[in-house]
Amino acid sequence: MTAFSKLHAQNHKITELSNVFLYLVQSREMCDTETACDVFFEYSSKVREHMELVDRELCGKLISYPDQSMKNTADRFLSGSTEIKRIFNDYLKEWCNETHRHLTIRDHQEFLEETEHMFRLVLDRIQRETEHLYPLVRKIEEKDAAAA
Repeated sequence: MTAFSKLHAQNHKITELSNVFLYLVQSREMCDTETACDVFFEYSSKVREHMELVDRELCGKLISYPDQSMKNTADRFLSGSTEIKRIFNDYLKEWCNETHRHLTIRDHQEFLEETEHMFRLVLDRIQRETEHLYPLVRKIEEKDAAAA
């Protein structure tokens, strides 16, 4: 059985971290603090972990299912995941030094706008997973359990 409790915990943590980080960095002075960087890099790590889990566990399960509409849904989510990962990696290259774990902000307003956009993409993705992907996987698991 897929660990929906783990996925929901990840969703909650990602949402919490994004809210805290966005609150902190409204003030330019907070952007250079160790605390803001810690929150940011934890967020980054949690997003990557979550995306990999969803791709591997949920989309992997749907892709191997014989129903073509479920395969198509998995393909759409995997394509979206690839695109979000690309955008996220570009964002990280632009605004941080992952090796030294610090933010590299040259234009605070631009940083805020891009950060809000990036975080919104991730949160929208999580909402789509919750509303569309999780129910499909639950449906498959219920059918499999009934057949056993």
